[in-house]
Amino acid sequence: MKLDVLAFAAHPDDTELSCAGTLAAHIDQGYAVGVVDFTRGEMGTRGSAEIREVEARESAKILGLAVRDNLGFEDAFFVNDKEHQLEVARAIRKYRPNIILANAVHDRHPDHGKAAKLVTEAYFLAGLTKIELTDEEGNTLEPWRPKSVYHYIQSLYIKPDFVVDVSNYWEKKMEAIRAFKSQFYDPDSDEPETYISSPEFMQVIEGRAKDLGQGIGGKFAEGFTINRYIGVKDLHDLL
Repeated sequence: MKLDVLAFAAHPDDTELSCAGTLAAHIDQGYAVGVVDFTRGEMGTRGSAEIREVEARESAKILGLAVRDNLGFEDAFFVNDKEHQLEVARAIRKYRPNIILANAVHDRHPDHGKAAKLVTEAYFLAGLTKIELTDEEGNTLEPWRPKSVYHYIQSLYIKPDFVVDVSNYWEKKMEAIRAFKSQFYDPDSDEPETYISSPEFMQVIEGRAKDLGQGIGGKFAEGFTINRYIGVKDLHDLL
C-alpha cells in the first residue's frame, strides 16, 4: 500500500500525543496515512506491551489509519546502527510515503531524539539504488525517498518552524489519546503514577496546542520542525 503520509514513532502513543490532529486532518482530506511504531513500549511503567498493542489498534481505528505497524525494536535500548536503519528504510520503501513525520529532534525521553536521527538517516538510505531490500515475501523493494521529513514536537518545548491547525480534529485527537488508557490519568488505577499519568499532563498538552493555535488564529494547533527550507512556487501556498 502506498501512503501519502507516514508517521514514525519510538513508542505507541507518541503520535497520538504529538501529531494525531494532523493525521486526522489529512485522513479527512482523503490522504492515505499510516503509523509505524518502533517499539512495543515494553519498558513503560504502567500497563504492558500486550495492553499497548491492543490500545494502539484501537487508536488506529479511531483515527482511521490505513496502516499501523510495529518494528519490534527494543524499547529504551534500540540504537541508530546499520541494522535498525535498514529496517526503517525497508518500511519507507514498503509504504512509499510522500511525507514522513518523525519524533522530536531532542526531548525528555532519550528514545525520541534517537528515533528522530534514525529516521533521518534511513530516509536517505531508502533512496540509494545499490541498497537491496526485500519485503516479508522476498519481493524486491524499489528505492524510494520521500519528498519531506518533518519532526513533531513532544514534551520539551521546541519553537516550531510551522504549525498545523487541528481545531476541527481536537476531540478526535483526545479520543485517540484516551485509547491508551493504561498510560494516562485514571483515578481508579492502582498502578504507579508517572509523568504522563497525572491530570496536569493533559492540561499541558491542551495548553500548548491552544498557544500554537492562537498564533494562527485557530483554537488548537500542532507544531513541527524541519531540517531544510520549505520551498513554494506560490505565496498563496503559505496562507
